[in-house]
Amino acid sequence: MINLYCVKSLLSRIPLLLLMLTFHPGRAQEPKVFTTEDYGLSGKVKRCLVITDYGKEAFDFREDGLLEKITTVYSEQDYDITYYRYKNGTLTEKRLENYREDKLDRQTSIAHLFRIDTLRNKIIREQIYSYQKEFLDQFEYAYDARGNLIGITRTSNEGIDHTLISYDTLKGEVTKTIEVNGLIEKSVRSAEKKEKDRTLKVELVKEYLKGDPFRATETFRDTMGRKLRELEYAYDSDKESFVKAVEWVFTYDDNGFLKSRVRKQEKQESKQEYIYQFDAHDPPNWIKEIITPQNQYTTRRITYYEEKASGKGENGEKGR
Repeated sequence: MINLYCVKSLLSRIPLLLLMLTFHPGRAQEPKVFTTEDYGLSGKVKRCLVITDYGKEAFDFREDGLLEKITTVYSEQDYDITYYRYKNGTLTEKRLENYREDKLDRQTSIAHLFRIDTLRNKIIREQIYSYQKEFLDQFEYAYDARGNLIGITRTSNEGIDHTLISYDTLKGEVTKTIEVNGLIEKSVRSAEKKEKDRTLKVELVKEYLKGDPFRATETFRDTMGRKLRELEYAYDSDKESFVKAVEWVFTYDDNGFLKSRVRKQEKQESKQEYIYQFDAHDPPNWIKEIITPQNQYTTRRITYYEEKASGKGENGEKGR
């Protein structure tokens, strides 16, 4: 998959690969509905075409903002299309179609079908089939009365896997613990911290490998959700503790767009700066991003739905 990136307005950069929820056998990913806001887009965006040195990726949205289709283009004849289908705003179907030499590759194309049961607490069942009608996987997501995900059951030809998710609250801190088949896989601790004259949201994620501590990430965000600082830790088995390996520091301009990103490791430090060009839409969206000192360019061509209230026509594509 092409490694493309969008900047989310008022938020830190979000990898598109994560947003696409690409299927990985054996890995459960809670179904999520994405909108224009998740891609840093303002207004009634119809289509956003992202162009980088690596290729092109187009995002099509419904008029209500829900993501409807993603097209990843490698060449004129090689491309992937992901379709999203909804019912009353709920995701019911996701199809990943791979085209090679301009023909559908049924061996690698798959369909995700979702069914929701709300008779008691909500349960979502996801069944995954190949385009050759071969059953691949089934995931069942169980939620508590508050809507928190508490369990995932995976059923495949290889057997059954159970994921249990528990939540503990202590002195205002909430810790979510994820166990797979009895072994801890991840813990997420969320809290608020007073720092000078502001309140920060702090999230500490610890990852485990076969039940043993492996690595951790601590993220500090402001009340608007912007990532200000991120610390990466590696586990030192001799010290039996996590040791800081890398620190990232983020700054933003007056409009909330990422301005700089600094990487600190031991005594070494490197800095990236971000420059944007915007379209004439109200509110504006960026149509070109330049990252220095690499001089890496990303261009977005954005098409809007007709603004019915103002009577304006479609704005057309930007950034040409």
